[in-house]
Order: sequence, then C-alpha cells, then structure tokens
Amino acid sequence: MSEPAFSVSEPAFPTGDSGLPSPVVSVSPVVLPVPGRPVDLEVRVSAPLTGGDLPIILLSHGQGHSHHLSSLNGYAPLAGFWAAHGFVVIQPTHLSSRTLSLPPGTPGAPMYWRSRAEDMSRILDRLDTIEAAVPQLRGRLDHDRVAVAGHSMGGHTASLLLGARLTDPDDGTEADLADPRVKAGVLLAAPGRGGDALSPWAAEQLPFLLTTDFTTMATPALVVVGDQDASPHLTVRGPDWHADPYVLSPGPKSLLTLFGAEHGLGGISGYDVAETTDDSPERVAAVQRSTWAYLRTRLHPGDTAWDEVSDILAAGSGPLGRVESK
Repeated sequence: MSEPAFSVSEPAFPTGDSGLPSPVVSVSPVVLPVPGRPVDLEVRVSAPLTGGDLPIILLSHGQGHSHHLSSLNGYAPLAGFWAAHGFVVIQPTHLSSRTLSLPPGTPGAPMYWRSRAEDMSRILDRLDTIEAAVPQLRGRLDHDRVAVAGHSMGGHTASLLLGARLTDPDDGTEADLADPRVKAGVLLAAPGRGGDALSPWAAEQLPFLLTTDFTTMATPALVVVGDQDASPHLTVRGPDWHADPYVLSPGPKSLLTLFGAEHGLGGISGYDVAETTDDSPERVAAVQRSTWAYLRTRLHPGDTAWDEVSDILAAGSGPLGRVESK
C-alpha cells in the first residue's frame, strides 16, 4: 500500500491527453420516458465537440440544500472538465431532486435510493436513444467503456452500481443493483457503513443506510474524502466514515484524502455556491485532475495517466492530501 503526499501547482497533463481542453457541447434535457416512474427521466449530456470512441461517465448528484445543484444542472466543475478532456458525461435528475418537488408520500421518498441506481442502468439501456436525441454524438460513444461517479448521496448510488449491497428496509430482501457494464467508479464524500456508525437521525430517517455492505463492491473505484468532513447529521464516527467504501471493500481500490476538505470537497457541486463550506479552487482542481486521470487509466488499460498525475501532484508545493491504494 503506497501513501504519497501530493499537491496541486503544476498545470501540465500527462501524455494520454493533449493538455488542452476541447470545446464542449452540453444538451439538456434529453427526456427518456420510463413507464411507472412518477416523471420521465431527464438527463444532461456533455461531450467534447471532437473525437470518437468516447468513454462515458454517469454522474449522480447529491442531495444538498440548493434546488438545482441536486439535478442535471449541478456539478459543472466536474462535468465540464471531464467532457473537455475526452469523456461523455451523462447526468440524470433523480426523483430525490428538489426541482421535482414530488409529494412526500411518493413510494421511495425521500431519497429514492433504489430508483437512483435504476436511473443509471436505464441510461445505459437507452444509449442509442440518447445518441439519436443528440446528433452531435451519433456514432461517437464507446458503449464498452463506462464509469459511474457520484457525490454524497450520489456516491451511495454509485456504490450500488459498483457492487455494494443493502437490505431493503421495506421488505427485508437484499438489494443487488450492480451493473456489469460499469467498469470503474469514483465515490466523492460517499456515505460509509451503517449500524452503530450512523447518527440517530440517519438511522431513523434513512434506514437503507443501516445495512450497507461494501464487501461485495469488487469493481475498481477511487474513493475521495475530506479529512474535515465530519457529517454529524449522518454519522457519529467523524470524517473517517467516508473512507469506509475503500477500507471495507475488496481491491483494486484507491483512496484520495484531501487535507482540510469538508463535504463539498472545495466546491465540486457548482461554481461559487453558498453551501460550499470549504471553497478552494485549488482543491477542486485536485479533484478534477485526479478523478479524470483515474478513470482514463481504468477505462484504457495500459494508459499511465493515473500514475503521471499522481507524480505531477506530488511535484508541487503545499501538499493538499495523500493517495493510497490496495
């Protein structure tokens, strides 16, 4: 297990990428009718204007105080960066989004944990439909190179796609929502284990978190955490709780711990948003570069972007965090 410290000051990118961002096209909403879903599934699609065989990132939003960050309109710092550097990013608006204002008695409310994961698989089922709806994408997607990423509650969604399981608190059955089409993932400030690690409020209000099992999460993933992300409304364990998806799952996994970072990881959910408590463009840049490099390497075996970006980050001054792997 390696633990190099790193920092961000170098603007260079490794040789798998030109280093120059491509102009990006972003189209929304692309509407996918889903029988039985309270509303149609709407997604935003962001992609570079040029290039082919583009890998895909499904990006699941969190559940913060703002209305539009928790929807297809959030996470521009990540979606824009990834798209400008060679990925197609698809962002759904999950049923939990404040933009939908569904009645509190809607089945699955308030977090719609199962529907969230199903949204991601539905997107993969309908990639041809999405390509047809966005002519600039036609024939340019690589359907075999798919990753999932998510922040906060979106990290929980991503973990289910990667193989984590839980016991459905409504019927006692084991929920297995893993999708083998997903080849890698990024969990950003995701929830950790349940049981006695949860706060009393979370145990009562979010009982699906009580039984999360990471031992089945075998798909490669990068777990990103902030060492100041205490999340007392969710856990009694403090910041280490968010590292559970790394600690409790089988390899191959990597853990990026950002020093001084809180739940917003510097501001990844949007530009200049008031709910970011640890605003830091430098920290956001660290998340952008490291996640891009990790997914590029995982989806292109033999690519050295992850190793090279780790070296670049380590070469600067003023360390922001550390990386470890297993």
